Amino acid sequence: MDVTVPRVVALPAAAELLDRLRDEHGPLMMHQSGGCCDGSSPMCYPQGEFLVGDREVLLGVLDLRLFTGQVLPDAPSDPDGVPVWISPQQFDVWQHTQLVLDVVPGRGAGFSVEGPHGVRFLTRSRVFNPAELTALEEQPVLTGADWEAGARPPAATRPQVVTDVADACAIPGG
Repeated sequence: MDVTVPRVVALPAAAELLDRLRDEHGPLMMHQSGGCCDGSSPMCYPQGEFLVGDREVLLGVLDLRLFTGQVLPDAPSDPDGVPVWISPQQFDVWQHTQLVLDVVPGRGAGFSVEGPHGVRFLTRSRVFNPAELTALEEQPVLTGADWEAGARPPAATRPQVVTDVADACAIPGG
């Protein structure tokens, strides 16, 4: 059993929208909002337009080169990767869950780049199973300070684009 457990994955519609938004805006980044103006919607920005604090936690880097179920041996370059951040306070609350990025019809968040497309990103989640929680204890958590110093997570060893939320869940004993 591999021990790399992704803290964030995307459903196909979200991965496709991110790819289109990258074509429009260049490299992207996301931040899981903790409330305020746009509720708890994940926010998507061109890289560098949202300042990541030293203590922000990197949930993962979504690889836009991937299709559903696919895994590549190398980590994405900055233009192909979408770092997904969360505040340390939110991470403390959500660290036991995997975030599953989805897209639904509706008004996009006011500051997020998908707004004009008539859709919005939505976070779904599922609780990690005990084996995943044990594996996560072995995985270092990268912060904004680590990122600024050049640290990047290793290549994903499990699919990052899944067909539905249930597919994000590893099958116990599998």
